Amino acid sequence: MISSELLFLININKLQSVIARKFDSLSVHGLGFNDFVILYVLYTSSESKMRRIDLAEKIGLTASGVTRLLNPLEKIGLVARETNERDARVSYVVITSGGKRIFEEAKATAENITKEILPSKKSKSLKIISELLFELGGNIQ
Repeated sequence: MISSELLFLININKLQSVIARKFDSLSVHGLGFNDFVILYVLYTSSESKMRRIDLAEKIGLTASGVTRLLNPLEKIGLVARETNERDARVSYVVITSGGKRIFEEAKATAENITKEILPSKKSKSLKIISELLFELGGNIQ
């Protein structure tokens, strides 16, 4: 047998797969779920931009992992690179106006998917689970 803690983490992993599959319908907006998360973080950040390393940290990826996700978004014009005028070694990822528009459209789809996954009747349980996830590092706000 395995510990209940390990089983809990295995079930979180399965849940992540189920959630990702449900959010496949974001493809009507040309996005995957991770793309949507990146656009959300940039959309809600100050000045709609972040250093790549900070974005990677915020969503729980490595710098190279976030770069792999950003390249296609950059090619289709949803995000852009911006250099720092003071330090050429620092670059920012900026959500473009097109990226903001796509995010706003996709947000409605994502909210509908969320209602299917998390019925409003479960709000007390959701609060408790959200607090636990936050403590474990799931703290994108």
